[in-house]
Amino acid sequence: MRKVEVCSYNEKWPLMFLEEAEKLKLIFGNEILDIYHIGSTSVRGLKAKPIIDIMPVVEDITLVDKYNEEMQNNGYEPKGENGLLGRRYFQKGGDNRSHHVHIYQVGSNEIKRHLAFRDYLQSHPSLKKTYGDLKERLAQQFPHDIESYINGKDRIAKEIEEKALEWFKENQKHTLIIDGDSYAME
Repeated sequence: MRKVEVCSYNEKWPLMFLEEAEKLKLIFGNEILDIYHIGSTSVRGLKAKPIIDIMPVVEDITLVDKYNEEMQNNGYEPKGENGLLGRRYFQKGGDNRSHHVHIYQVGSNEIKRHLAFRDYLQSHPSLKKTYGDLKERLAQQFPHDIESYINGKDRIAKEIEEKALEWFKENQKHTLIIDGDSYAME
């Protein structure tokens, strides 16, 4: 049974992302156009489940399936779309997951959604703390019930996402956030 664990931010998470991103680049080669660290482990200071979420962007999502065997050889379980049309999803680590890979085709709205959520939380410290504290409480309340954990944070996550997309639309031309550091763009 998978245990729901939320822990304090780990300074090693960005390095773990970079290491795994390099492995994915070796597997997929030129298929990958961009690759992003997403999810809670990508937000400096946010409490999170210690699972690195990675979002490669490819030109043609249908070509990803031909890499399933190589992904399996590297410890990943191919899950197909796994409930999200146009995505290819892989997970590593079984019940003790270490990595999730969410691959999207360039132009997918999901790319913007993930980046907006990440950058919005990074840019709003009080909301980041509120969200992290809620996740920690839910993990303590439902240590062996991932569905209840997810349902418990669903409302606030959707509220954050809605605000984040509006914020992102207004700010994407002016700010770039890389590993939690903001850079003003002219």
